[in-house]
Amino acid sequence: MALTTLGMTSSSKGADIVNHTLSTKDLERFFAKIEKTDTCWNWTQNLDKGYGRFWLQGKSKSAHRISYEIAKGSIPKELQIDHLCRNRRCVNPDHLEAVTLAENVLRGEGSSAQNARKTHCKNGHELAGDNLYKIKRGGRICGICQLERLQAWRRGKK
Repeated sequence: MALTTLGMTSSSKGADIVNHTLSTKDLERFFAKIEKTDTCWNWTQNLDKGYGRFWLQGKSKSAHRISYEIAKGSIPKELQIDHLCRNRRCVNPDHLEAVTLAENVLRGEGSSAQNARKTHCKNGHELAGDNLYKIKRGGRICGICQLERLQAWRRGKK
């Protein structure tokens, strides 16, 4: 499969990936494992927790990271690759962005991301200004609800 078919090009020498060069044969082998749809480029081979894996120079590597590096260059050590399309199998470089761990987590669907997006507590109080308390172990609590819990605890102690 030609690289231009997938919207990517490479020099005749190959592509630089993580301090070594991919041969044209490696690139052809890589792109042969992609199924291009109207939006995503889905990895069709080995998956690990939903992410594509590619065997390269004796090691299993993340396919989306390889795709990003082919198209956009090296990934700084402190950054991760976020799938903007939320599809872990996707290796379309237009759907991949290098971000910090914190940004990647907050963009996700995990509990920490869901809690960070909350603007009101479960009782409808706004989580902002003087009503927002940040706790040392991480997280936020509603000041009104915390005061009500404390008052109820004190009443129970009498």
